[in-house]
Amino acid sequence: MGALRGMTPALPFDDPNVAAAFAAFPEDARLALLTLRALIFETAAERGVGRVLECLKWGQPAYLTPETKAGTTIRLGVARAGELAILTHCQTRVVPEFQALFPDDFTYDGTRAVHLPAQGDLPVEKLRLLIAAALTYHRG
Repeated sequence: MGALRGMTPALPFDDPNVAAAFAAFPEDARLALLTLRALIFETAAERGVGRVLECLKWGQPAYLTPETKAGTTIRLGVARAGELAILTHCQTRVVPEFQALFPDDFTYDGTRAVHLPAQGDLPVEKLRLLIAAALTYHRG
């Protein structure tokens, strides 16, 4: 089941630098990345990982669980080829385990990123699994 990009309720930004980073993305990518952003906050609430801190890391929107330290950082961006990218720390098992579940559904950048086409519907339920795995990574 997918969701149309851009059909995301507007979530306010606490950090103007993060808002500026999203504003700098190309429009198609921005709408999809805002959908992924909303999915991160929604999944965090469902999984009870505590407050999600949204900040910039390496110039990209990043999501951390500073109070519970339940998760590993998730970053959102646009890859060089123009694909959307969901990135996690390369020394975690998040991306490799996701790739084992969905070897042919996405493009992978080693152990650090899942790439998605810049156009079309997002596979929301599959991506929810990736996001949940990152947000709960340190819970075991």
